[in-house]
Amino acid sequence: MSKISNGKLRKEINYQTGLWIALFIFGIFRNYGEPEQPDFREVFYYGVCHWIFQIIGANCIYFILIRRFFEAKKYFHFMLYLIAGMYILSVLNRLFIVYAAEPLFSNYPQNSVFDILTDVKYLLFHYILPIISGSFIFVSMMFMLRYRDEKQNALQLQKEKSELELKALKAQLNPHFLFNTLNNIYSLSITSSDVVSKSISRLSDILDYILYHGQKEMVPITAEMKIVKDYIALEMLRYDERLKLEIEEKVAFPGLIPPLLYLSFVENAFKHGAEKTSGNVTISISIETHANASFFRIENQFFGKHKKPGTGIGLENIRRQLDLYYPNQYTLAIAQADNWFKVNLMTPTT
Repeated sequence: MSKISNGKLRKEINYQTGLWIALFIFGIFRNYGEPEQPDFREVFYYGVCHWIFQIIGANCIYFILIRRFFEAKKYFHFMLYLIAGMYILSVLNRLFIVYAAEPLFSNYPQNSVFDILTDVKYLLFHYILPIISGSFIFVSMMFMLRYRDEKQNALQLQKEKSELELKALKAQLNPHFLFNTLNNIYSLSITSSDVVSKSISRLSDILDYILYHGQKEMVPITAEMKIVKDYIALEMLRYDERLKLEIEEKVAFPGLIPPLLYLSFVENAFKHGAEKTSGNVTISISIETHANASFFRIENQFFGKHKKPGTGIGLENIRRQLDLYYPNQYTLAIAQADNWFKVNLMTPTT
């Protein structure tokens, strides 16, 4: 926090320095061009005196009056302190010029303190208005900088929120996936102990993928399809010949996807398809990549009642991850008809 605060303070100082130097130079050349100004030296000294009080006034208006009163909707106090503050600051500015600055470069007769305090019209046009004009420019700049910083902070917070949410979703999905896989191996250990070692080997490959790739933001489609095939090989040990599997791959263009995305759909197809029946069942998978988009399709037969399309922890989790990875950039169509559950997914090829 201290580094952020120090960095923000340095930026504000740099912005103020640039703004006030620019206003000072502009004021000097504007006043020097007026016929009644005798010489540059006098214009310069008067410019410095007004410039100092412009800086003081602008900072007081923004950091004290606006931040503490106007933004707190204390409008009466804001106006009261603004009027009083501008009068006091203009008087101090005039006193500084008459009694401190002018004796250094001129022999003008000095006004009395009473004359300075009571000549409100002169103070208004020669001191208050310059302070107000400089303050207006300064306050406008500060509001623009605040708007920019708040927008950047909002984007950063949204990014951090999305990253945390993605981690939470992945943490939810991985145990869900592993729980189902371990249940499968347990079933194999009861019915066919000779394939348990192969199942454990396949599971080891899947765990390696989850540990070393599952926490990445993106993985190659080819790597995801490899682990999909490992998972299918693991499942095939359970279902033998009663499972008909169709896989079509047309990966003509390299692409990236969130890890475990396709695997989650495949796991869902086995869970709600082959696992729910003792008869023959078909699962069809296809992946096709183009220059701008990747298309993934999976269809599985199901028998009996099936949940409403798109429901369940797994599918809701996947949809939420897609929203975070590809906001308004993907299409996911889930449908069921004639004992077929179909998923069609289009994602950008990133």
